Amino acid sequence: MAAVETANDKALRYAFGNVLCFFILLLIGVLAFSIRLFSVIKYESVIHEFDPYFNYRVTQFLTKNGIYDFWNWFDDRTWYPLGRVIGGTVYPGLTLTAGTLWWILNSLNIPLSVETVCVFTAPIFSAFAAWATYFLTKEVKGTGAGLTAAALLAMVPSYISRSVAGSYDNEAVAIFALIFTFYLYIKTLNTGSLFYATLNAIAYFYMVCSWGGYTFIINLIPMHALLCIVTGRYSPRLYIAYCPLVVLGTLLAALVPVVGFNAVLTSEHFASFLVFIIIHVVALAYYIKGILSPKMFKVAVTLVVTVGVVVCCGVIAVLVALVASSPTKGWSGRSLSLLDPTYASKYIPIIASVSEHQPPTWPSYFMDINVLAFLVPAGIVACFLPLSDASSFVILYIVTSVYFSGVMVRLMLVLAPAACIMSGIALSEAFGVFTRSIKFQLPGVSQSHQIDAEDTGSEPSGGVIGNDIVKTDRHDEPVKERPLRRNKKKDKENIEKASKSSMKSKIEKRLLVLPLETSIIALLLLVLLGAFYVVHCVWAAAEAYSAPSIVLTSHSHDGLHVFDDFREAYAWLSHNTDVDDKVASWWDYGYQTTAMANRTVIVDNNTWNNTHIATVGTAMSSPEKAAWEIFNSLDVKYVLVVFGGLVGYSSDDINKFLWMVRIGGGVFPHIKESDYLRDGQYRIDSQATPTMLNCLMYKLSYYRFADTDGGKAFDKVRRTEIGKKHIRLTHFEEVFTTHHWMVRLYKLKPPKNRIRSKTKKSKSKSSSTTNLKRSGTGKKNPWH
Repeated sequence: MAAVETANDKALRYAFGNVLCFFILLLIGVLAFSIRLFSVIKYESVIHEFDPYFNYRVTQFLTKNGIYDFWNWFDDRTWYPLGRVIGGTVYPGLTLTAGTLWWILNSLNIPLSVETVCVFTAPIFSAFAAWATYFLTKEVKGTGAGLTAAALLAMVPSYISRSVAGSYDNEAVAIFALIFTFYLYIKTLNTGSLFYATLNAIAYFYMVCSWGGYTFIINLIPMHALLCIVTGRYSPRLYIAYCPLVVLGTLLAALVPVVGFNAVLTSEHFASFLVFIIIHVVALAYYIKGILSPKMFKVAVTLVVTVGVVVCCGVIAVLVALVASSPTKGWSGRSLSLLDPTYASKYIPIIASVSEHQPPTWPSYFMDINVLAFLVPAGIVACFLPLSDASSFVILYIVTSVYFSGVMVRLMLVLAPAACIMSGIALSEAFGVFTRSIKFQLPGVSQSHQIDAEDTGSEPSGGVIGNDIVKTDRHDEPVKERPLRRNKKKDKENIEKASKSSMKSKIEKRLLVLPLETSIIALLLLVLLGAFYVVHCVWAAAEAYSAPSIVLTSHSHDGLHVFDDFREAYAWLSHNTDVDDKVASWWDYGYQTTAMANRTVIVDNNTWNNTHIATVGTAMSSPEKAAWEIFNSLDVKYVLVVFGGLVGYSSDDINKFLWMVRIGGGVFPHIKESDYLRDGQYRIDSQATPTMLNCLMYKLSYYRFADTDGGKAFDKVRRTEIGKKHIRLTHFEEVFTTHHWMVRLYKLKPPKNRIRSKTKKSKSKSSSTTNLKRSGTGKKNPWH
């Protein structure tokens, strides 16, 4: 009876725990969603940054024209005169997700605009990511660690930076897909279920649709499978977890137009195929071992390994032959930048020019993951006690993500879930030790535990868990009816084993008991650490990562100042220029110009054509006349320049000018970076080189700048007076400058009458020049 009552109590406690866990997860989801709404509360419901504007424009097209027109959409408003095939060059996961949400809401008569759905997509999926983190960590170390990790991920600043309301970028849904794919892999690894293996392949397909970072998954999982094989942890569950993912996942990935046959032809995917062959060789060896004698097994293993090595060598030879013709050996530029951090700065300046592709500093780690950086080592140690397939996977995950985040600051986003999982495990284990220590040393609790131990020891079944007790009693009923000596002997042995195991577990728990005062102080310190983490995360969400880049603010002694110059400039372009006019700017502003001004741009943030970007960089780096010829050959009507010298906006085009020179010089050799340097530095003051003072970017940025402060022309970003104050334009005219001078628009002047310009010269020279120009032989190449 006592055993049945104990089983009922434990069943009731288990049900209450499940209900409590459900409500905690619900609160974690609400927290993850609400902490990302500061951008809407403090500013307005608006799309942030640059790339999200392209995603928003594509989503608008999808909801208006349908899925078939979306796949076949040729966008002639970007990369003029080349254009862009949107359906074949975009990761469609984010767009299809937001479009589906919009369709469902409108089907339910909830009339939300496409922009509103796009703004709130990231906060919604951050809640999903927190729940996926719970399930993943629960498979590794239990419910307590899962809840802790989910709460940490809901607030971690690194993830908030990419998932605030309005941050409509691929990472908004990709991080959820990443964590969920890892969860299903570990779930399959723990259960050996083919159902979960199929779901894992589908989740991987969603990740491929969402973000180019899917290559991290298809390399990390093969690394873990190989680690399990090398360390002797191969099992049929590993085979079921890995092989369907490679086969079905690769087939599904090839269906995504932007990936296509790259799923089997690029070097990023070759590791998965190589491990696929190895795991089949190992599986065959284990199968043969089960049906042959030891002597025959040695002969068979030798044969299998020999054939496996030959097949592997043949596959490697084929792969090498496939990629040998590529100068990058089948690797993409970003992948090579991760494997060799110096590669981009040497060979691909367009990748190195992006700020989020730079390596992080130690303060950025403390800013983005805060105290988790100190808890991660403790979590790694806890994963080794004991080491399982699931815990070895998260150890491999944290090690690889730490390396990649150290190479590229953008990949701090991949590190954040791993850091939260490890920190959740560490905090859960620490809380378990400290609370157990307090529990064992409280007077009333310790006595009740002793009584329970005596009762448990006197039970004939000797089970530790309630369910086991009930099962043992059920099996004992027929034994009482047929009291055989063999059964009695077995029961006695089972009782002795159970009592020994229970005593051993009690001794182990007793060894982990700390002094009462130490445990209480440690718990208070952990609570204080958590409070510090919460305060930092709320501050980061409210102040550091909520401000939209398109609307800037600054605080001074006379209050808050709002700089809405970007939308002011795009509105002017939209209302004062023709629909077919082409606008040239540096590639950072291409997406916003197309989405907000609805004008054709020469380059944008897709950066797929380095030569086209180098052409714009060459024009900005050239003298005015040569720049006018380049832009005129591209049918450009307006030039947009971002200038921050008046208000102190540091992300302006003068600070980006060195990349214009480097990218332009990488394609057109007549642009030499040394011509713009004085003592190895870019100078804009009186020490600037003549090439710098006469280039188009300098002139368009500082034109009429001396009129703003009585002739001083002091640049607040570079903190110096400019070298050339009185600038005269001959081929461009200023048409609009925003209120704070942050965006300046210039129009190309029409070409002069060629006949009239030659009247002062002699008739013979005039006629010969006119004939040369008419024949076209005297026309100069605008790029040289």
